[in-house]
Amino acid sequence: MAKRKKKRTHVKADEEAFEKIPKSFVIKSGVVGKSVSTLVTDLRKAMEPNTATNLRERKGNKLKDFVHVASQLSVTHLLVLSKTPSGINLRVGRIPRGPTLTFRISSYSLTRDVLALQTRPKSPGTEFKTAPLVVLNNFNSDERHIKLVATVFQNLFPPIQVQTMKLADARRVILFNLNPETKEVEFRHYSITVKVTGVSKSVKHIIQTDIPDLNPYTDVSEYILREAYASESDIEDGPESTVTLSQKYIGKGNRQSEQRSIRLVELGPRIQMSLTKIQAGLCGGEVLYHSFVKKTAEEVKQQKQQLQKAAQEKAKRKAEQEKNVEKKKVEAEEKSAADRAAGKAAADKKRGKGTSAGEEGEEEGEEGSDEEMADADDEDEEGEDDAMVEDENEDEDGEEDEMEEDDDDGEGQEDEDEDEDDE
Repeated sequence: MAKRKKKRTHVKADEEAFEKIPKSFVIKSGVVGKSVSTLVTDLRKAMEPNTATNLRERKGNKLKDFVHVASQLSVTHLLVLSKTPSGINLRVGRIPRGPTLTFRISSYSLTRDVLALQTRPKSPGTEFKTAPLVVLNNFNSDERHIKLVATVFQNLFPPIQVQTMKLADARRVILFNLNPETKEVEFRHYSITVKVTGVSKSVKHIIQTDIPDLNPYTDVSEYILREAYASESDIEDGPESTVTLSQKYIGKGNRQSEQRSIRLVELGPRIQMSLTKIQAGLCGGEVLYHSFVKKTAEEVKQQKQQLQKAAQEKAKRKAEQEKNVEKKKVEAEEKSAADRAAGKAAADKKRGKGTSAGEEGEEEGEEGSDEEMADADDEDEEGEDDAMVEDENEDEDGEEDEMEEDDDDGEGQEDEDEDEDDE
């Protein structure tokens, strides 16, 4: 028997709220190499669950193909990694009309490289089922391009609703740190864990895990006091990292109102990049900011005029294309109607020929029957004439025979008379 779905007690997901959640595509453009392809996979993992993790790309795919699909799937952001002879670029664009931020990646580390540096790397679990928290550091600047960058980074992820958010959903954090001196942005990805505070490492093992092996010790105090000197990891946590849990959190003993220390474990990847350009459209349009090229007011005005002219020409071409499409559609309909009319006329003509041929056949049949009847009548008449001729001939023959018999009788009578005279 199939398992019944729980519908009565489970709250249905709000479709409107789901559509408002930011979603993203992380793709690569052109030939980038194996390392950058792995970086794309790591970025998709960091952007989960509101991203296309298993998105398949083909060599023939263009940017407009992803934009067209994104509009159908309510995707709001597009992250494009590309490689040029001068370096690796990351473009972050808002679908469908922009803006687009272009960063030059100066260095990066893959997830496997980050985990290889850790003594006890954390294996991935259920923390990727919820969206990460976003932390922006040093983005409180009055410069317009910095404010725009901060806004784009914030809108990449779902906003935090403090009143309705569950504490257990805060499993990961993504950090964007702006270096005020070099103007470089650092990307970091961490997992949030909580630890028991106020106790030594040995007691933590007893509290958080199963009972350890105490066979080598005569008393439990020996296990607790086996390390006379605390290691760096056993140093008491400061008050800035100690919190009181407002709700139950994931893990053993993490109940409400318990004091715990917050620890961050890096998951990767790491990216260090600098802003190079901001465009008004999606991977195109007016250049709002450029870190290398500075234009005068006259050049900016000329650029706007060129963009307006290009937009007008594009609109004109689009109108002509639509007009041509409508014209071809009308011509196709007219041709189809003409073909149908011609086919109908041919069918009617064919049916008319069949009818006339039948009538001619009937007329020929009637003429043939008349001729047969006439022949039969002629034959009957000839037969009657022949019969009449035969009858007349027979009558004449009979009369002649009778006359001959009478002559014979007369001769016999004369012979008898002569005999009598002789006597």
